[in-house]
Amino acid sequence: MTTHSIVQKSQLEGALRLDAEYYQPEYLEVAEKLRSAKRVADLTSDIRYGLYVEPEYKEEGVDFIRAMNLLNFWIDGEILKIEEQKVPPDYRLKIGDSLIVRSGANTGSVGIVYPRFQNATFGSYTIRLRFDKINPFFAAVFLNTKYGLSQTQKLQTGMAQPNLNIPNIKEIRIPDISGQKQEEIEEIALKMEEERQRSESLYFQAENLLLGGLGLKDFKVEEDLSYVVNLSDVKSAYRVDAEYFQLKYKKLISKIKNQKSKSLPNAIENVSAKFNPTTQSDKLFKYVELANINSSIGVIDGFSEVLGKEAPSRAKRVLKTGDVIASSVEGSLEKVALVDKEQEGYLASTGFFQFRSKEILPEVLLVLAKSLIFQMQLERQCAGTILTAVPKEAIKNIIVPILPQLTQQRIADLIRQSHEARKKAKELLEEAKQKVEKLIDQNLNN
Repeated sequence: MTTHSIVQKSQLEGALRLDAEYYQPEYLEVAEKLRSAKRVADLTSDIRYGLYVEPEYKEEGVDFIRAMNLLNFWIDGEILKIEEQKVPPDYRLKIGDSLIVRSGANTGSVGIVYPRFQNATFGSYTIRLRFDKINPFFAAVFLNTKYGLSQTQKLQTGMAQPNLNIPNIKEIRIPDISGQKQEEIEEIALKMEEERQRSESLYFQAENLLLGGLGLKDFKVEEDLSYVVNLSDVKSAYRVDAEYFQLKYKKLISKIKNQKSKSLPNAIENVSAKFNPTTQSDKLFKYVELANINSSIGVIDGFSEVLGKEAPSRAKRVLKTGDVIASSVEGSLEKVALVDKEQEGYLASTGFFQFRSKEILPEVLLVLAKSLIFQMQLERQCAGTILTAVPKEAIKNIIVPILPQLTQQRIADLIRQSHEARKKAKELLEEAKQKVEKLIDQNLNN
């Protein structure tokens, strides 16, 4: 059904925007409801674009928050570090700062700074909002509600790649709710962070249990300046690049083989990607890409919806509860997730491997795939120039340790608790958003 809006000439925002998308009915409805609310410009003491730095990341230094780290209210995923001297004092984060993605796949996503990232800094694809005339936790939750998202979606500009800029963000309107109600939202936001931290703590316990059981907890990766390789090894590997023969890989595989182990094809099924969604052209599918993976504890944290006839050519995997999907693309190998029962039947990109095993519990397979045991071996197998990735046939070279069932069960229990804590945090976020939306609706009706 076609929708349309009738807009008066006087409503054309000073003739700065004439595109129909800007005047969609739902956007106009929200704008009318929040007409008397305060602008972000009047509620903040500082709004600025993030730092642009050359990609020279360090093992030690200042945490550097990138756009890809901002999903679903939290700062998540792999956090890189940059040199201390590259961070001016004004670009240090404070507790309660909001970060909003200004460009890219998740434009408009908002995350808030909890104590863990105090004094961190932020990248050029993000914008920092420092609220000082409104409760910052309330403001961050509001920006994640339908009222906040509607405004950030409306304000995006650009065709090929959407963008948000500071002048537009300053025009976002946030209603003035009583201070007590704002504090109630803050309390929920703090409980959310407690559950998120608990989730990560349980995951790290599981990983330590796995690595400790294999004698790899304190495994050190040392870079050797030179090494000697036999010609026979070069011929059998069909590789001549020096990276493949680094001694760190040999040391890791030697340690794994000291335990009970098997080659990957003998322990894990690598499920083929054969599904063709165009055969169900009018069916609406949920589709998972690399951007939807929360790599901190290995969960699928989002999806897009596509009709079968419009599905990307790479959407050929049908997910099953208990599968573990792992990125095959170099630079994103840490993107690993366990498929939950709620994600049964989702589609996924061929950019993933899809692992399934009768010998290894799904939760243990997740930890293995995210640990250095798989990550280093996959890194070694990467090949290609334009798009470096792990070839499907190279999977046969991965060595998989087989842990005792009792150890597997203990690891699985920890992962289940970790993922339950994460679900609880998400439920609290939904509760906070619904409360904010209800407060706004009540204010409008009074």
